[in-house]
Amino acid sequence: MGFLSRIRTDVLEREEELTQEDGDHERFSHYVLKEKILESALTGKAVKALCGKKWIPNRDPEKFPICPTCKEIHAGLKKKDQ
Repeated sequence: MGFLSRIRTDVLEREEELTQEDGDHERFSHYVLKEKILESALTGKAVKALCGKKWIPNRDPEKFPICPTCKEIHAGLKKKDQ
């Protein structure tokens, strides 16, 4: 089993915008390693999304569209895994 086959991600943070410009990271849900989400919930430490955004999760991810950059990276990881 390779490294990429063991990566598990989940979605955090969402908003309504569909285009991505400077500052738009705040308007999307982002893919983050599941282990990091739990760690952040327990310790209050920031998480890092696949797109590189760092933040402390505090919003309902169901309210926002998925970050296009995270989605593209995640799709690439899945293809390599197959």
